[in-house]
Amino acid sequence: MRKNGIREIARLANVSIATVDRALHGRKGIKPATRQRILQFAQEMGYTPNLAARALSVGRASIRIGVCIPREIHFFYDQVREGIFAEASRYTHLGIEIVYQPVERLGSGEAERVRQLLRRKIRGLILTPGDPERLTPLINMAEEKGVRVICVATDAPASRRSTIICVEPELNGRLAGELMGKLVPPESQVAIVTGMLRTEDHLKKTQGFSEAFPQFCPGGKVVEVLEGHEDEEETFRKCFEFLGNARSLAGLYVSTVNCLPVCRALSARALCGKIKVITTDLFDEMVPRFKDGTIAGSIHQRPYVQGQTAVRLLIDYIVNRHPLPTTHYVSPHIVMTSNLPLFRETRSPQSLQVKRTQAVQVS
Repeated sequence: MRKNGIREIARLANVSIATVDRALHGRKGIKPATRQRILQFAQEMGYTPNLAARALSVGRASIRIGVCIPREIHFFYDQVREGIFAEASRYTHLGIEIVYQPVERLGSGEAERVRQLLRRKIRGLILTPGDPERLTPLINMAEEKGVRVICVATDAPASRRSTIICVEPELNGRLAGELMGKLVPPESQVAIVTGMLRTEDHLKKTQGFSEAFPQFCPGGKVVEVLEGHEDEEETFRKCFEFLGNARSLAGLYVSTVNCLPVCRALSARALCGKIKVITTDLFDEMVPRFKDGTIAGSIHQRPYVQGQTAVRLLIDYIVNRHPLPTTHYVSPHIVMTSNLPLFRETRSPQSLQVKRTQAVQVS
């Protein structure tokens, strides 16, 4: 918008230029009635159709977005949720309403939660499919009803979902395999600790690592794949038992965020620092494990950004009619001790607290 146009709208609405700017760009600090009046003037004058006319056409009616993600493992999914709510709070003037229906664990009770959400007349659905085979018919039904489904972190590839937002899982595994291959000597034996191989993300990371590791470690071999089912006690028990028999093990790749029980098992076996460990993602409790040498590096999937992106794409589709991409891959970050302080996840939780100003409904 030209500067004199902003001034004209400010004059007509009897507000300041700064208030007009806040209204047109969806910023906080303005009353809903004032925002509506400014958007009306902007539309009538033919200015900023994307920000004014389309926002005005949405009006005060709620745009419901359903969210079904796990509570556990909270180190990862708390960050996804924070990204979702933080991004949604930027669009309160559009009537965005997050209908939050979490499940306790990945793959547990997802189908019933999705059915509940679809009965709430949602316009979009953000979902992490832990059991894609069971969810595929529900995703297809949602899409047929005009509910756009965005999968986050893991996919339901046989479904007709609109898009997937994640770090490309096979690339994720290959990156970890290359890093491990450069940390351990030739002909090393390594193992993979994952969640559950029925989950698309976990399976493809395992495949990517298994293919890449021997390419960067001549004679290297993946000797075991342990499924911990994202359960801390099960993962600890399986790792503890495995480490007691794997005397020649040189490395461990943890392909999900569930790395703390693996670290506990290494500690219990007095193997911290003796076995190279590549983990996934980053949270505050991992920092001491970097500093004491237990974790050599981590492939960070940026879950906060994944949550933000899911909301942004949905709103851009609903409000601005921008088509949804089939895939949206987030670039992973490699975390090592030297760059730990650069990541938001290692800072004080108080400084990262998200103020949730939009309406939220929790079952």
